[in-house]
Amino acid sequence: MDGFSDLAFFSLLARQGSLSAAAQELGVTPPAVSKRLAALERRLGVRLLNRTTRRINLTPEGEIYLGDGARVLEDLEALERSVAGSRALPRGVLRVSATLGFGRRRIAPVLSRFALAFPLVEVQLHLNDRPVNLVEQRFDLQVRFGELPDARLTARRLASNRRMLCAAPGYLQQAGTPATPRELAQHRCIFLREGDETFGTWHLHSGARQETVKVRGPLSSNDGETVLGWALEGHGILMRSQWDAAELLRSGALVPVLPEWTPPESDIYLVFQTKHNISAKTRALVDFLLEAFAPHRARGDAILGTW
Repeated sequence: MDGFSDLAFFSLLARQGSLSAAAQELGVTPPAVSKRLAALERRLGVRLLNRTTRRINLTPEGEIYLGDGARVLEDLEALERSVAGSRALPRGVLRVSATLGFGRRRIAPVLSRFALAFPLVEVQLHLNDRPVNLVEQRFDLQVRFGELPDARLTARRLASNRRMLCAAPGYLQQAGTPATPRELAQHRCIFLREGDETFGTWHLHSGARQETVKVRGPLSSNDGETVLGWALEGHGILMRSQWDAAELLRSGALVPVLPEWTPPESDIYLVFQTKHNISAKTRALVDFLLEAFAPHRARGDAILGTW
């Protein structure tokens, strides 16, 4: 095996986290993966991984090989893209990360159309509400909400979106409608556990005014559809995005609460590594998604947005 293919193999093995998962990804047996890893370690003269029956852990030498090797692979990919030119056909595996709800309901249908338009690209969609490291986990593209956390990455705004407070009319008739953010502390609130956000603390602003409110409630989940269902059943006040709640707000099944107070910005972005030449497959998907969501980049209605 040459050095470049060994680097790609080891990177995949570290990303998958186990020999069996890597074998499944490569379409071979776990013993075949173990044999290739052993051959690589013999060639380098060092141990790269500490293995158990279920997991693998990088040794210090493995961390160096993986970290420096990732940069070598990226340089090779950039070189090949430069030589191939911008007219290269989109082809190969494209790894995409998106949040559970938005990824399932809004991104997956567009990827279905993309697969028909670009049959040489194999799209792998990973849905997870936990933050991902685009570089370390080797994703080509991430669909994320809110501000860009890393200046080394490039972001293109996919759609306008804001979060808001809402509740079922029946709950507000029974419990009353809060007139100020501080009154939220007297209400039952429903929580969506997302990423590493502080649980039970809502940050709201209205113009230059800002309020941080500690709220309580009997129900929480990491699934958006679940908490939305609880709100519809009258269990309390929920913070939810326009893209998800607009139809229910339009029908009157939910009504806005404190509409002049808004949580932090929650526009939706496409994020990818900052490079002089992104791959043809990534460029094709970015353009495809931007075109599909073009109607949603306007600000639209203050409550419903463009959704």
